[in-house]
Order: sequence, then C-alpha cells, then structure tokens
Amino acid sequence: MTATTASSNAGATATPHAGPTAPGAGSTVTDGPAPASGSTLRWAIADTATIAGRTLRHWARQPGVFALNLLFPVFTLVMFGYLFGGAMTVPGGGDYREFLVPGVLGLSVLFGIEATVLGVVTDASKGVTDRLRSLPMSGTAVVAGRAVADMISATLGLAALVLAGLAVGWRWHEGTGQVAAALGLFLLLRFAFVWVGIYLGLVLKTPEAAMVVQILVWPLGFVSSGFTSPEDMPGWLGAIAEWNPVSSTITAARELFGNPGVAQGGSWIAENAQLMAIVWPLVLVAVFLPLAARRYRDLRR
Repeated sequence: MTATTASSNAGATATPHAGPTAPGAGSTVTDGPAPASGSTLRWAIADTATIAGRTLRHWARQPGVFALNLLFPVFTLVMFGYLFGGAMTVPGGGDYREFLVPGVLGLSVLFGIEATVLGVVTDASKGVTDRLRSLPMSGTAVVAGRAVADMISATLGLAALVLAGLAVGWRWHEGTGQVAAALGLFLLLRFAFVWVGIYLGLVLKTPEAAMVVQILVWPLGFVSSGFTSPEDMPGWLGAIAEWNPVSSTITAARELFGNPGVAQGGSWIAENAQLMAIVWPLVLVAVFLPLAARRYRDLRR
C-alpha cells in the first residue's frame, strides 16, 4: 500500500512503502514481508530523493538566506583580495589573489559544516525528524537526503566562487582535467564534512548548542594555508596548519591550478598534498558516516 504524508513543520513529503503507516512520531513500524533487494534499493533512492527535494524546496522558500550563505565566501574573497592583498606576500613570489582563491574555496567547504549542523538540529528541534522517523521509509534516507542536498549547495557555492575569482583576476594555468580534479578534491572534502556535520547535528539538541560548532570551525579554518603560508607562522602553529586537512586540499588545488604558494622542499605533508587531499576525506568519511548512521538508528528506536 502506498500513501503520501506531508510534514506540517517544513513541507516535507515522504512516500511510505513498506507496511502500514505509523500513527505518530516515535511509534514502531511493523514491516510486511521483506522486499527484494532491488526493490529495497529503489525505494531507498526514491526516499533519499524525496528528502533531498524537501530540503531544496525549503531553501527555495527562503532565497535570501540561501543567497547570503552562497555569497558570504564571495564577500570574504573580495575583502581579503582587495583590502589586505596589497600587504600580503606569497612565498616564492606570485599574485596574492591567485594564492587566495584556492584558499577561500577550501574555507567555504569547511564553513559549510555550520549549515549542515544547523539544518539537522533545526529539523530535530521542530519535530520534523521525529515525524520522518515514524514513517515506513528507508532508514538511511533522512541523512542521505540531507547529504545530497548539501552537496548540491556546495557545488553551486564553488561555481559562484570560481566566477568571482575570475572577476578579481584569478586564473588557472593548467589543463581542464587538472582544474576539474582540483574542484573534485574540494567536493570530496565537502562530502566528508557533510557527514561530520550530520553527526554533530544529531548529537546536539538545540540550534543554540549548534553555535558551538562555529567556535571550533573558524579557528580550524584560519589555522590553515587558506590566507597565508604556514611558512610565515611560528613553527608550532605552522606545523598544525600544514596537518590541517583543509590545508592539504588547498595546497593540492594550488598545484593543480598552477597557482603560487606551493612549498618546494618543505615538509612531507606539504610535498604529498595531493595524496593527503584524498586520504583525509576518506578517513573522515570512514569515521563519521558510520557514527552518523548509528546515531540516527539509535534515535529511531
């Protein structure tokens, strides 16, 4: 039997498919006979698309907030590029704006954690998560749908930043394939941070508690190679900045773009930035995706 249930809190639409509709939040759904594996996969994909669509529709109803989140990294790029660019030097020489744009791309990926955490916490505090838990739908769809929506947002954000970078004079100097690889590394890191954000959002109880994430994210972003080279920092702080996962992706992108600021004969982590730009996100996904899935399963019980 198939039914359509609307979430009154956020306009969510979910399509139950495995047994009777539960009467309310927190109730236990009794599934019928186990569906075939192919059918289960199809329903999981359909449910994930439904949740992702619900998030995208929610953003469409608040275009001002979405536009502000999209343009904030652009403002950061313009501010640092024009206000501080003349006073900044790039190790080895080169234009600071070409050094800056990959850094801002990496920081926008990191700061996206805040939006993920706040979205998950807000749904939980308004009862949307409880309502979705009561429906006979795929157990992974809620978190997977959020991940899909956030990756779409991240792609749009990177596109806006690339256009802004071109407008302020940034250029890449390598082939199209290497440019695509650099942007792919940013999206890979964002995918990892999505699962970090989902897990933190499921652990935190209120939107006010989610503000703690900002306290942690901003120092992590600035103690990186985003705005200045770790070579210019005190030794201990420079070492922390070099081992920051964001720094590995930023440095790898600079190499792939052909932009200045790539250390020559530096530390192992700096010389293997492209390798670590893949390893760091995979490690984060391996840790936080299972944690997020387990946390959500615990909430469903």
